[in-house]
Amino acid sequence: MVVVFAGTPEFAVPSLEALAAGPHRIAAVYTRADRPAGRGRRMAGSAVMARAIELGLPVEQPESLRTRAARERLAGYRPDLIVTAAYGLILPPEVLGLPAAGCINVHASLLPRWRGAAPVQHALLAGDVETGATIMQMDAGVDTGGILLARACPVRPDDTARSLTGRLARIGAEALAEAMTGIAAGRLAPRPQDPSAATLAPRIRKADALMDWSRDARGLERMVRAFDPWPVAFTFAGEEPLRILRAEALADADAHPHPPAPGTVIRAAAEGIEVQAGAGRLRVLRVQRAGKRPMDAREFLNGRSLVPGQRLGDGAVQRSNPG
Repeated sequence: MVVVFAGTPEFAVPSLEALAAGPHRIAAVYTRADRPAGRGRRMAGSAVMARAIELGLPVEQPESLRTRAARERLAGYRPDLIVTAAYGLILPPEVLGLPAAGCINVHASLLPRWRGAAPVQHALLAGDVETGATIMQMDAGVDTGGILLARACPVRPDDTARSLTGRLARIGAEALAEAMTGIAAGRLAPRPQDPSAATLAPRIRKADALMDWSRDARGLERMVRAFDPWPVAFTFAGEEPLRILRAEALADADAHPHPPAPGTVIRAAAEGIEVQAGAGRLRVLRVQRAGKRPMDAREFLNGRSLVPGQRLGDGAVQRSNPG
């Protein structure tokens, strides 16, 4: 088959490589336009673009596929199939109907669970013990098309969005290679999703990463893992924003019948900073101050006064009895 691949971040690279290693011809690779990146905010191409260039494949970077000119250029490649993986642009109906074999997508969840832009983060936030990758036939809805193939993956207790995304990228690429064989042979038919089992995974915003200490400690730990590497969970120590890079809910989190107010520092020690949550306590293990490098709790405490009774939260230092 003649294939056009569309993807942007690192997650999509293994899928591109799986296609390139197969028998089908990749006519072009579509990816998002260059974006500012790094501290210097210099324009940089995507991870998919870099790998496509290494593979010697033509690269297209339209701002949108809704214009007639963009659609005509895509049609000029005469694709039998379009494969997407975290592309980032909507495929309008005219594009969905362009290839004879349609358009398929590599999605980082077991559909219909976690339809949307941030399935990995929402699986971690919800405490899911299993997720996976789905190869789906695309339609006009958001991740609502028929399922061609799905592969499950356990969620490890220490998984972050970074580690889980990397694992799902590899699983998704393997599933894509298998699906391509089935599609080419005409023996893989999509099965409809059960809409009653659908859950939504909307895009994550920076504001979502502000820690609400009234939540339970286990939920806060999941939040820290879900927002690594972006947007990174944060709180305030006084007026200073403080990123929380690693934390753990304590095993005896529910053993204190009269806890102090949420956000209160219970203990500040080298092995971690214990903070009262709405239920239980969170031990903060690694942090990053604004404009500084990441550091563990010991190093942070050496350079800053943070004492039991101080409250972390919305920018106001508060005092309370640590209990």
